Amino acid sequence: MVEDNEIKAQVSPFAIREGEIKTFDGKDGYVSMNQIVHKINIGHITDIHFAILNLVNEFEFITSRQLFQMLKIKGIDPKSQDKLNNKLEQMVKSKILTRYYFTSDEGKGIYRIYCLEKMGKYLLTSRELECKWQPSDNTKPVAMIKKRLAGNQTLIAYLRKVKAFDSYIVKPTINAKVLGKTFRASGGCVKLTKNGKSIQFLFEAVRREQDWQKKFIEKVRLYSDFYENFVPMDSGFQGIPQLIFICEDERHMAECFKEIITNGLEIPKIKLFFTTDLRQNEETLENTLVEFKLVDGKYKQENVELKLLGM
Repeated sequence: MVEDNEIKAQVSPFAIREGEIKTFDGKDGYVSMNQIVHKINIGHITDIHFAILNLVNEFEFITSRQLFQMLKIKGIDPKSQDKLNNKLEQMVKSKILTRYYFTSDEGKGIYRIYCLEKMGKYLLTSRELECKWQPSDNTKPVAMIKKRLAGNQTLIAYLRKVKAFDSYIVKPTINAKVLGKTFRASGGCVKLTKNGKSIQFLFEAVRREQDWQKKFIEKVRLYSDFYENFVPMDSGFQGIPQLIFICEDERHMAECFKEIITNGLEIPKIKLFFTTDLRQNEETLENTLVEFKLVDGKYKQENVELKLLGM
């Protein structure tokens, strides 16, 4: 597998492309549970298949590369990306998983996205594992899926590259008390612990989808409510978590910050940090965060050096 720092992409694979649609790449037809049970009995479906299934259930949408990285983190050796892809193909044929890719005016996307199929849910529930998947989950739009993939990449980067990493939550639920709404941090959450002290990072993935500025402002208003009325243990957080926006590229960070300033949505209790998809490919994450500081009447973008994010 190509290491993160060897990737030479100029544009994030999880950025929105014009005219992009989600294209089905799974298998049609019927597969019975008896056929699945037979495959388990003869050893064609093994513990590694269930480990894959668990990860897809946890992350909802995930690429094969992200699956490979997560399996390695969990101490499961998939041998190679090709061998993992073969297992994924078996699972798609058995309708345990299904698969999509993105198509745009630029052509087919270079990666496939995996998510659950009904047979996968049956297998998980048979092992008394929680699975809230329903068929309508697979109908989510491109932007929502790409936010999840960008969030996955960030969580995995912190797992692999930050010594202080403690734990993660893929889809943390946040409560905006005054507005009376609950919402999810689209990029997930990580807990970092060093010398007995912990801090949590909330990641919000922002994509240039249709009307993205309006949707972004609405989401920041929810975060403002949460932070302005925060007391310990709100939404399960002992202390105030650090909010980080995951943007598509360097210019997008400035565009997001401009929307916040223009609409008067600064959050006094915290600093607002920004990052991009491609910054997660750096060898160390120490210099991957950005903040905007007011200098001589103008806002200036500055890298934030955080030793806590080192190896």
